[in-house]
Amino acid sequence: MSVTAIVPRRRRRLALAAGVSLLALAATGCSGLGRTAVGPVTYTTEREAVIQVNSPSVRGCHRIAPAGAHEVENGTLVDVILYRTRDCTGRGTTYVPTRFSDVTAPGSGPWRSYSFVH
Repeated sequence: MSVTAIVPRRRRRLALAAGVSLLALAATGCSGLGRTAVGPVTYTTEREAVIQVNSPSVRGCHRIAPAGAHEVENGTLVDVILYRTRDCTGRGTTYVPTRFSDVTAPGSGPWRSYSFVH
């Protein structure tokens, strides 16, 4: 083999490795856009209706029914933060780890929204 035949092979290998790396990087960067919290978030409203949301997006603020919820079960694979406001802001939050549930204390008011820790 001559030296001239080795140089193009190295360039092809480097170009192939760079292309594969860029493709993997692009796929990883976009994979989080549609990520969901696998499993259900189940809550009981103040009117005793049981509502289950299956695999909600991990992004953003999720509103609970207008009446609010007094019991929330996190059956997802991602931890949840519960809020007393409709826009996932303010004080009085409650942290509910994956596969746990929480019930409001008497007189504390219902939860009105939740978000995921990610």
